[in-house]
Amino acid sequence: MTEPSNERTTGGLVGKLVGRAKEAAATVTGDEDLAREGRLQQAGSEAQREASERAAEARRLEAEAEVEAERNRTEAERERIANELAAKDRERAAEEDRRRAERGAEARSSREAAAVEAQRQAEVAQANRAEEAAEAERVEAARTAVELEQRARNAERAADHVDPEETNR
Repeated sequence: MTEPSNERTTGGLVGKLVGRAKEAAATVTGDEDLAREGRLQQAGSEAQREASERAAEARRLEAEAEVEAERNRTEAERERIANELAAKDRERAAEEDRRRAERGAEARSSREAAAVEAQRQAEVAQANRAEEAAEAERVEAARTAVELEQRARNAERAADHVDPEETNR
């Protein structure tokens, strides 16, 4: 039986091959310690391989988690930007609605002012016509009064010619 070796064993595929070689040599020589060392080296190489695979799997999962986290951050940023754009669209629409309402109010105000002005002009025209008619009536009344006075003077002169005494009284 040999004493346990303090030599450093190689892991991985080389360690596994060395472990098999030791086990095979021990089978030939009947050295049970060497056979056990070979099996341990093979088991250590296998454990190291599994640990490497697990570490690689952990790195892969970590990378996937980072990709997923980045995807989530990107999606959150996309949603934030979409919300900002939607808010700006709503602001633009509200501003356009306000402008449209102002234009409508201005148009109604202009129509109302035009209607009021048209009504005022119609009333002024009616007042002018009434004034002209009154003036025409006044002129006609004055002309009639002058004509009647003329007739009355003529009638008085005629009466004075007919009865001159009555004028002296």
